[in-house]
Amino acid sequence: MTRRFKLLAAIATAGASVLVLGSDLAAPRAEALAMQAQAITAREKSQGAEAHPKLLEEFGGAYQVPQTSYVVQVGKGIAVQSGLGNARDDFTVTLLNSPVNNAFAIPGGYIYVTRQLMALMNDEAELAGVLGHEVGHVAARHSEKRQKAAQRNSIIGLLGQIGAAVLLGDSAAGQLGQQLFGTGSQLLTLKYSRKQEEEADDLGVRYLAQAGYDPQALSSMLASLAAQQAMDVRAQGGDARSVPEWASTHPDPARRVSRAATIARKFSGTTRNRDVFLTRLDGLLYGDDPKQGMVQGREFLHPELGLKFAVPQGFSMQNGTSAVTVNGQSAQAQFTLGSFNGDLARYVDQAFSALGGNQRIDYGQIQRTTVNGLPAAYATARVNANRQLVDVTVFAYQFAGNRAYHFVALTPAGQSGVFSPMYQSVRRLAGAEAAQIKPRRVRVVDVQRGDTLQRLASRMAYDDLKVERFMALNGLATNSSLVPGQKVKIVTY
Repeated sequence: MTRRFKLLAAIATAGASVLVLGSDLAAPRAEALAMQAQAITAREKSQGAEAHPKLLEEFGGAYQVPQTSYVVQVGKGIAVQSGLGNARDDFTVTLLNSPVNNAFAIPGGYIYVTRQLMALMNDEAELAGVLGHEVGHVAARHSEKRQKAAQRNSIIGLLGQIGAAVLLGDSAAGQLGQQLFGTGSQLLTLKYSRKQEEEADDLGVRYLAQAGYDPQALSSMLASLAAQQAMDVRAQGGDARSVPEWASTHPDPARRVSRAATIARKFSGTTRNRDVFLTRLDGLLYGDDPKQGMVQGREFLHPELGLKFAVPQGFSMQNGTSAVTVNGQSAQAQFTLGSFNGDLARYVDQAFSALGGNQRIDYGQIQRTTVNGLPAAYATARVNANRQLVDVTVFAYQFAGNRAYHFVALTPAGQSGVFSPMYQSVRRLAGAEAAQIKPRRVRVVDVQRGDTLQRLASRMAYDDLKVERFMALNGLATNSSLVPGQKVKIVTY
């Protein structure tokens, strides 16, 4: 979480496309689409240039490490297969410093992959396949075809039933829905149709073959992503990064894996570049970046800001660059910061003003208290939106150095107390405790004679699901055999 909080509304109009496992799938017009690919237009270049810096802010910024130039090389190599541009310089490829399994492309030749998704890959062809799928969305102009639907549904999917009522309200509540939950830039793209997702898969497979890669790579990557998502669901309360079920309409992941494999059999290509890829991958940051704060189980810890808090049982967290989003079935919240002049009451008022936009939210009296030695202030407003009552709470804390942070929460009317344990959990992160927080990294090791899945998995830097994490990370099954000299990935401190 950085020191800024801004909704990336421009991303909706730029039409970002995201590779999320649960995306809808469907139809076969890839050959015609590939032949009809049109060059990047001036309008698309303008759209992409406008959205690019906002996307960097939302997804942790560009990750400038030795692996970056390699990702750029592979990304541009697969993107030129689309016919959108005639030269590699027509494309901008970015490795993002994000702990979320994600990849996307936007009009204008901008292509992105997160370091977390890269860590899940097992060879260069899978990296090319993921980016090829996303470029396929852009080549097919899918973003233009869903423009109106995206503008209508971008935030609704995030806020669930309560948030939908807020967003659809024609008052201050409308502004509220737009200010909250900036991670909508990720989730709004779950609205691709089944047909569009299958078209993007087909194009991605075609691009792989054209570039000489094994066209089965997209299928194997999707299988790894399915295994990782299943493992994340088991680890809820741990480091889960799965999309909440209520935010999407997921199809059967197995169907997408098998379909991509079937399409790939129509093409030829053999290059995987496994060892080259794994050698380049070694040392990559894995999971949260301590500089942006870390999610550990139900706790959020930020060693640089010197704070921590815990979410209630049954809630999950998504750590973004500008805020920590807390999700539940009927209640959501964000933890962020604002401008602070030493007056907490004024700070709370400013937070409500920012939510209300041009219309004032009547929040009643501001209450003052102390939480774990921290001066705090809070207030709750009841908003009537589309004949539904919603409680909006701002709970703020003053830290040393004239800093303040706050929660903004949406709950059904009368249920704001669901977050009371979270509000009371905020505390300073002591120096000794902060010093113990270390980043995790991917390390590539050679299998030794006598190594087993269990022995290698025991080296994973986690307290739970070590074997499951190791298998998902390496695309292995319980009956997979290991060969001495084979390269595998582990996650260590």
